[in-house]
Amino acid sequence: MSWLLVILVFLLASIKTTKVSDKSVSIVIPAYNEEATVAKVVSVARKLSYVDEVIVVDDGSTDRTVEEAENAGATVIRHIMNEGKGSAIKTGFKYSHGDIVAFIDADVSNFTSEKIDKIIRPILEDRTDITKTKFARESGRVTELTAKPLLGFFFPELDYEQPLSGQFAGKRSALSKIRFEKDYGVDVGIVLDADVHGIKILEVDIGEICHDMSPLADLNKMANEVVRTIIDRAVEYGRVTMMDKLGNYIRMAIMGLSLIILGLFMIFFVPFIPVFVSVFVAFIGIVLTVFYFLRIIRRSIPILKKSNTRASLQSFVRMHFPLIVAGLILILMLSTFLSAASFDDGKISVELTSRNFVYAPSDHNQQTISVRGPYTIDSALENETDILRIPDDALSTLEMSVNDTMIIDGKSYNVNETKEGDSVNRFRLPSKVKEELDLSDGEVIPNSHLTEAFQNITVMHNIQFNNLSDVMEGFVEFEISPRSTNASFFNLTLGNESILSSVGNFENGSSYSISYDGNIMCTFDYDDVMNGNFTFSFDGKDGMIEFSNRNSTSIRNYVSSDKDSFVQLRSLE
Repeated sequence: MSWLLVILVFLLASIKTTKVSDKSVSIVIPAYNEEATVAKVVSVARKLSYVDEVIVVDDGSTDRTVEEAENAGATVIRHIMNEGKGSAIKTGFKYSHGDIVAFIDADVSNFTSEKIDKIIRPILEDRTDITKTKFARESGRVTELTAKPLLGFFFPELDYEQPLSGQFAGKRSALSKIRFEKDYGVDVGIVLDADVHGIKILEVDIGEICHDMSPLADLNKMANEVVRTIIDRAVEYGRVTMMDKLGNYIRMAIMGLSLIILGLFMIFFVPFIPVFVSVFVAFIGIVLTVFYFLRIIRRSIPILKKSNTRASLQSFVRMHFPLIVAGLILILMLSTFLSAASFDDGKISVELTSRNFVYAPSDHNQQTISVRGPYTIDSALENETDILRIPDDALSTLEMSVNDTMIIDGKSYNVNETKEGDSVNRFRLPSKVKEELDLSDGEVIPNSHLTEAFQNITVMHNIQFNNLSDVMEGFVEFEISPRSTNASFFNLTLGNESILSSVGNFENGSSYSISYDGNIMCTFDYDDVMNGNFTFSFDGKDGMIEFSNRNSTSIRNYVSSDKDSFVQLRSLE
């Protein structure tokens, strides 16, 4: 039984001393007057079975730092005078031998082996090249007021909670590519160099740490050194250039693109400016764009060579984003012009047809905002010689509805909606209608020109009754005006019951009639409209028409009584 216990003890001992990796590990502890805590930090570092050496670099201490470190079992390297934290780290790295080197502060009073293991283990397991720490306390004043704002400005791709944490570790192969600053700028310098060289960094949480807060004078020195390091790296890696010369090139290229867009816009949409002026503006834009675009390429190539990481490339693209957007706008404009171009006998013609933005206040304190058109003319579907298929937006512009009737060259055509599966902006018109309206297949009509295409066409617009749909039907007859004009609102009542309300135009000098089952209900003239109301009697009932101006406009010109009754009602009983 005793032999079994001995074997078990040896097995446990072997498990404890077995290294988790075949990589050697060194721990470097820069120290300056840290006699109170350095021995404890050395002791917890040496407890890790995979640590091969612990080096304390004494940076010119005047207390017992050296003696305490040596008594704790560390190898001590001494600076004759205080040279700065970065110099101490550089010295420790130079004289260390591990494949992995960790750097930890000597003034942390609650360091444990577990905390140090969290720094080193991700590298032992090949999950990263370098680790840096974050811990359970708010970031320091230098970090929040100095480091983070500058990093966000020059290196926006970096996103670390505590970029100046002080504790880090890395593979020797990765750390050899980094230039260690001599002072407090060393921490942020490592982060920036690693980012630019494409070295993977992992921020690890080591929990709560305790160390003395630095006095204000030391914080001032630290802030200066951190600022200097960030600015130096920004200059070295092209970030200042990106915002200086390159930024100016980008602005000038954007100006060139803007001038091209402005020139094209003036050619097509500003008729009072001579064409040669518009062409000249566009030409100047082309020259500026080409010149500065070539300079951007020439300036950008060296920056991209230095910044070969994905994050740096993202930052570079973000810097060029305004230029990219302006270029895309120009490409969209040019594609629009090309799509509207036609070539005939060596002649190039570009006729733009845009959509129409419509803001239409209604009579019920509501507003309708829509973008309509352009519309394409096409042939009627098979066996639909008396049907007009008109897009919904076009019906709104023409103030019509599905199942209305259009009278064209004396023939009645039923208005129907666009057929499912067809283009929403496609007119389907019989050949006789196209001939009468002087339209052809493939012709494109802007929404703003739609009423001109259908001007003077008679429409019989079905009335939508609210309470009388079971006993009455009817329509309002009008002709389409080429443009909207101020219109009158009217409300028809009979026997104290509202029959219908509508908006349209009454012409001065004309009279208008309303019929019911073919009998004239009443006739009034323009003066009655201006007076605001008109009373009448029909079939033993008193009737009234109230007119008002509600600041409405309409393309409806009601037909006068010498042509027909503009309102025709029929009984369903």
